[in-house]
Amino acid sequence: MTTRVREISGPAGRLEALLEEPPPQGGVNPEGLVERGRADGVRAAVVLAHPHPQYGGTMHTKVVYQAAKAFIRIGCAVLRFNFRGVGSSEGSWDEGRGELDDCRAAVTFMRTRYPNVRLWSAGMSFGAWVALTVGCEDDRVSTLVGIAPPVARLDFEKVRTSDKPKFFIQGERDELCPLKDMQEFYARAHDPKELVVIDGADHLFDGKVLEVGDTIEDLLVDWSG
Repeated sequence: MTTRVREISGPAGRLEALLEEPPPQGGVNPEGLVERGRADGVRAAVVLAHPHPQYGGTMHTKVVYQAAKAFIRIGCAVLRFNFRGVGSSEGSWDEGRGELDDCRAAVTFMRTRYPNVRLWSAGMSFGAWVALTVGCEDDRVSTLVGIAPPVARLDFEKVRTSDKPKFFIQGERDELCPLKDMQEFYARAHDPKELVVIDGADHLFDGKVLEVGDTIEDLLVDWSG
């Protein structure tokens, strides 16, 4: 794994970020790989958004960290970033509006850096709402991945009616996003879609964090969308 970027430009100023890539395979020059965005070393470029900033969410949240590692293990380049006002990111909390713009900037950054590979948008909790909303609106994004999406607390209607492939990971005992709400949402969501429920897991997947990474690998290791 190689770390390439520590910050990106956002609409409210610099956003603290980590761009990590899988090890090059077959002798591919990693510098050339980054410069040209070649598909022979990176399966997909993933934008990964973190949970709610006002409740302690950052790009270093355990589930976000393990999700990033899982994406890297299956050959993806992953951009984690802190929303405005989090960590060393400039700006301040904007009630979701600016955070959507931050994610849009991250998507544009990844598309520019990797113009020839698939682009996926993923996130956890509040970050799932941000990433999936941005992803379903942006034609450049091909696949959506939501971890503990708060489907009864935030507006996921655009996501529900999107025809893009959607993968959801949910904790059985999620106290903030109850499984019943997720199941009702999932039943009405447009295909293609897939839902995995992690037994005994709460909203933060305490004691089950590694299972989130394993689930991502199982769902997407052979995915070509």
